[in-house]
Amino acid sequence: MLLPYLESNRLEAGCDEVGRGCLCGPVVAAAVILPEDYADELINDSKKLKKSSRATLVNEIKTNAIAWAVAEASVEEIDEINILNASFLAMNRAVVKLTHSPEHLLIDGNKFKTELEIPYSCIVKGDGKYASIAAASILAKVYRDTLMEKYALQYPGYGWEKNAGYPTKAHREGIRQLGLTPIHRKTFKHLPDQLSMF
Repeated sequence: MLLPYLESNRLEAGCDEVGRGCLCGPVVAAAVILPEDYADELINDSKKLKKSSRATLVNEIKTNAIAWAVAEASVEEIDEINILNASFLAMNRAVVKLTHSPEHLLIDGNKFKTELEIPYSCIVKGDGKYASIAAASILAKVYRDTLMEKYALQYPGYGWEKNAGYPTKAHREGIRQLGLTPIHRKTFKHLPDQLSMF
């Protein structure tokens, strides 16, 4: 069972993002405030869960959370400010969208940048330690995977319905044969011999 909070008697929002290592599509972040006494042994780091489990848990989290929100940073923003800053931007947007204002943020990772006047703690591998961060990772992953499945219909041939835009063999083969789409991140290295592609 993951930890319910870092410190008791305060509203903590767990924050996580997904899609940093993808070659295309937005980076997506979520923020979740869970009740202090909430417990669900199934909630864990989204990468450790089956797709069907994540889908079930999305409804569970949304129903039981005090507040939750999902936000994006676009491909254009990723190319303009870099993927790390775009991840922070998406997380900040998710926090701002929450219907309750958190008193503290639990950020998955070792770094965060914000102009919000909310104190925060960075927790390495936090999605495997704190329930609220794990819940945020689940919401962000399901949202982004669903989005990439829709993009896969619009731009077939890259296998996004399976790889969600990560640099798999099928995705790279699609790039070789079909070139880049408008939702590919132009500042990312898509292929080892990529220079001829631009």
